[in-house]
Amino acid sequence: MTQHASHRGEPLDAIDRRIVAELSRDGRLSVRTLAERVHISRTAAHNRVLALQQRGVITGFGAQIDRKAIGLNISALVVVRIGDVSWEEIAAKLATLPFVEKVQAVSGDIDIILTVSAPDHEQLSQAILRDIHDMPGVVSTRSHLILAEIDGRPPAQSLDIWRS
Repeated sequence: MTQHASHRGEPLDAIDRRIVAELSRDGRLSVRTLAERVHISRTAAHNRVLALQQRGVITGFGAQIDRKAIGLNISALVVVRIGDVSWEEIAAKLATLPFVEKVQAVSGDIDIILTVSAPDHEQLSQAILRDIHDMPGVVSTRSHLILAEIDGRPPAQSLDIWRS
């Protein structure tokens, strides 16, 4: 159990939802600007952000990176079926491989979906065929090149749509 697990699931009030929405749009907002946008004092904004971090609602702040701008010109979703092995164990190993950005457990007739990005087709193929497909415990892989991506709304920006 993580240190934040006991607080997960507690409902956010309207101010916390607005704070989360603002920070999901721009994680670099100053406390002053955040307070102005949410209409609370700077001290209240600071304390609420700290509380949201302690509760595990805000898990970090980071830059959003354009893959192509850093030379990762091709991406794929790799569907993985695993054998009689621990999901956690194989997922941890997959997550350490070069070019693997994300490892997700899924339901249905597959077990894992990976997001993999590489500089070119050759390196992507090597990552999938050599590193992923040949990993002990992997039964099969199926790859789907990502041709285009359009960002939707981050979950935090939709909180007031589904929660009263």
